[in-house]
Amino acid sequence: MVLLATYAFWPREAPLTGAWMSAAGVEARFESVDGLRIRYVRRGSGPAVVLLHGIASSLYTWKDVLPGLAADHDVIALDFPGFGGSDVPQALSAELLRASVIGLMDRLQVPSAALAGNSLGGAVASFVAARYPQRARHLVLIDAAGFRLAPETRPALLRYSAGPLGAALERLPRPRPIVGLALRQVFFDPSLVTRERLDEYEAPLLRPGAVRAVRSMLNAPATGAAEYEALLRGLRQPTLLIWGADDRWIPVADAERYASSIAGARKVVLPDCGHMPQEERPAETLRLIREFLAGPPAI
Repeated sequence: MVLLATYAFWPREAPLTGAWMSAAGVEARFESVDGLRIRYVRRGSGPAVVLLHGIASSLYTWKDVLPGLAADHDVIALDFPGFGGSDVPQALSAELLRASVIGLMDRLQVPSAALAGNSLGGAVASFVAARYPQRARHLVLIDAAGFRLAPETRPALLRYSAGPLGAALERLPRPRPIVGLALRQVFFDPSLVTRERLDEYEAPLLRPGAVRAVRSMLNAPATGAAEYEALLRGLRQPTLLIWGADDRWIPVADAERYASSIAGARKVVLPDCGHMPQEERPAETLRLIREFLAGPPAI
């Protein structure tokens, strides 16, 4: 009842979003991919890098990494269908997210790129690299969710959101309290749960059908850990693993599972850091990615 009352009387002002783009030197662009309008930003020149966000996130998550990475790369960050500013389909699936990556690369005439993904984006990057190895030169997996795709292995908040909690969210006026709860879980430093972040993470969920689309993905068939591990063992791309030591959603033990599954993978664990190093420790994350991509070329 307290939660329902909080929702009922929560301020209704629309969140203000997008101010970060001018500071990052980017502007929103759109391309049609399989009939869906996909939002992306692009900056820089050089070898291409495609940035993939996590569940209920958006390209906003890369705001502090993108400008520095664009100093020597052609950087593209996109919103998956259903998230950020991209179109909201009736239902989401892992296959739709993977297709959006290849589809956007085709539209932008990017034959191959380094793929960097956080959480769900890391799992998507792994699948794309396995299915289309010629399109992925390098992989950067940041607290990647691949071993946690099955419902029983997900963070509790996502498990609940697939059921009654998610159904309630579809009917209530503002998801802000749940967004705040989620952000406090994924950051080690609670001071990072700022009004700007709350606005940027809440606003996409206010769009018609957005919460329903997320729930549809949470309830779609998911790849099990054994099948995912077999997929990883087939990867041949140079791979960097970046993990927050204090990730409460995907434990650091999963980084070792990745390291033992991907031949030659390099693992770096950041202390005092949660689930999203690109937001919590952006300078270190940027340095690690740039050093990795500047290393020996992919075979």
